[in-house]
Amino acid sequence: MDTIRYYDIRYVRGNSTTITVENGDVESAGSNFFGKALIRVLGEHGWGYYTASPFDPDNSKAKQEYISRAARAAKLANVSAEIADVPYGSPRSWSCSAAEQAAIPLEEKAALLLQMEGRAKISEVVSTSARYAEQYHDVWFEDCNGYSAKSSTCRTLFTISAVAARSGNMQMNYEQEAVVGPLNLKEYLDCGEKCAKRAVELLDASAVSGGRMPAVLDPAIGGVFAHEAVGHASEGDAVRDGVSVLAGKLGTSVGSPLVTIIDDPSMHGYGYEPFDAEGIACGPTELIREGIMNAYMHSRETLAAVGLETGDAGHARAEPGMQPLVRMSNTYIKEGDSSYDEIIAECKNGILLIGSRGGQVDPGRGAFQFNAKYGYKIVNGETAGMIRDVSLSGDILSVLHNIALCGNDRKMSSGMCGKGQSVPVSDGAPHVYLTEAMVGGSGNA
Repeated sequence: MDTIRYYDIRYVRGNSTTITVENGDVESAGSNFFGKALIRVLGEHGWGYYTASPFDPDNSKAKQEYISRAARAAKLANVSAEIADVPYGSPRSWSCSAAEQAAIPLEEKAALLLQMEGRAKISEVVSTSARYAEQYHDVWFEDCNGYSAKSSTCRTLFTISAVAARSGNMQMNYEQEAVVGPLNLKEYLDCGEKCAKRAVELLDASAVSGGRMPAVLDPAIGGVFAHEAVGHASEGDAVRDGVSVLAGKLGTSVGSPLVTIIDDPSMHGYGYEPFDAEGIACGPTELIREGIMNAYMHSRETLAAVGLETGDAGHARAEPGMQPLVRMSNTYIKEGDSSYDEIIAECKNGILLIGSRGGQVDPGRGAFQFNAKYGYKIVNGETAGMIRDVSLSGDILSVLHNIALCGNDRKMSSGMCGKGQSVPVSDGAPHVYLTEAMVGGSGNA
């Protein structure tokens, strides 16, 4: 008989609608439906998995067959695995099924997206595109202990981009909004013109010389730092596997006393989940509290492996039908008490970095490099000329220690996080002043 120490079933079904527009034409529009269940069995020497589609939660005979198949797969595993015994908690349910969003005809949504994209067609803009998406997920979970949970979530987003060109110089900008729940495109039509104007302004921006200098991070790129540099290094699997610069740092100083960084799945950001992929409800986890490494994010497995006292379970997430992984949700630097003007004045002579165009991080070595959308010089305590092609790089611990002021103006940005699977997340920060930062540039301004 196959040994079954534990099993659970996570079934996700729903539908998604997408519309893409490019240069004034609807390129594609449509909906698709999906439903996948992952049956996970912990055998004597590790995990076995079976993905079922279609799946009927009321078909007991089929469920037993799927569990048996996953158990047979688990017999092949030869990696020690344990799961921590943690309370399930009470999921903070939130009504965000957004029935009114679903009721809007596809044709009306496409027309609004075309209007938004049309407003981006200003002088010197040579190419425009826009995308709209809404997703509805119904999640059903049960495990061998008789525990079960259900949730329904809607996520809606749009992205618009514009490319401006002049005398061989081409610059691109994008704007995006992504929320849990409904999103009325009528309220965002001006984003097309806003996006295009920024792209045109970048044609006149100067490049900047790189080097070490004081810097101010806006909430978007500060949030990327919180997610990419600190968040990934605080994930329990990275800590367990010895590939995190923050491993072994619990209770020690890893940054300025002004720095508190939190991951909160229960927050109503784009990464909201009432319970994780293991059925565990979780509130905010303070990863860094006032500069001290406080806790790691865990699944039940990494919590058992790293130690019950090292953090919180409730951070396992997964695409439909996929294996749970330790993941972030809504990650942010907690706001301080400084105003934006106070931060710029304190920086005096440096650089203001705005927005994010992505980047890369090595959590094991603690090195990172992020590209800003654009920025401004800071001269004598005031913002001056606009700059482009600018980036922030360095090592995580040095940047955390160099934070000298945190603003009172935290904002969140939304997107997707890829870690073998793609899941919705949000990140944010207030304006943050760094006494010293390694700024990359390509010019001689």
